[in-house]
Amino acid sequence: MRKLMLVLGLLSLPLMAQDRVEVFGGYQYLRLNNAFDSGVQVNGQGWDASLTANFLKHFGLTGDFAGAYKTVQGVSTRFYTYTGGPVAYMNFGRVRPFIHVVAGGARASLSSTSGGMTGTATLHGLAGYAGGGVDVRVKKRIAVRVIQADWLYYHFEGYPGINLGDSFNESNNLRFSAGVVYRF
Repeated sequence: MRKLMLVLGLLSLPLMAQDRVEVFGGYQYLRLNNAFDSGVQVNGQGWDASLTANFLKHFGLTGDFAGAYKTVQGVSTRFYTYTGGPVAYMNFGRVRPFIHVVAGGARASLSSTSGGMTGTATLHGLAGYAGGGVDVRVKKRIAVRVIQADWLYYHFEGYPGINLGDSFNESNNLRFSAGVVYRF
């Protein structure tokens, strides 16, 4: 057992080298096209956070968590995603561009109290992002994510008693993020 622990400890040493783990947090702008099958665009704003473990020189795995909020036509909308997948990056001095493809889940909460009608619906489905961005290092362990641009696909099965139409199986959506990255 001691030998196994020693081997695992030695294998984990490369992960403790600089820039092996990074945490991102920042602002998100999310554009959902044709929301609610009505031709309405939901331009939500919110937050984006991710945790990335870089296992190889230019590759790693990332977990991305985001939330966006908007009230449209009296309906309060909250849209959350929780995704993970591979990331590839290059280092050019202080500049670090990256690309990623992540997949996972989504949750949309809709609630209305307008017009004398009160109702709430929570939908669970699938989500995936493909895109990339650019980080610029400003200190040894701190970088600014100047931009992250992603194409978003989501799919919701439906909700009992509500016809969601095709809008809850959308692939023409965009997300832009910016914020701070801490590497250790």
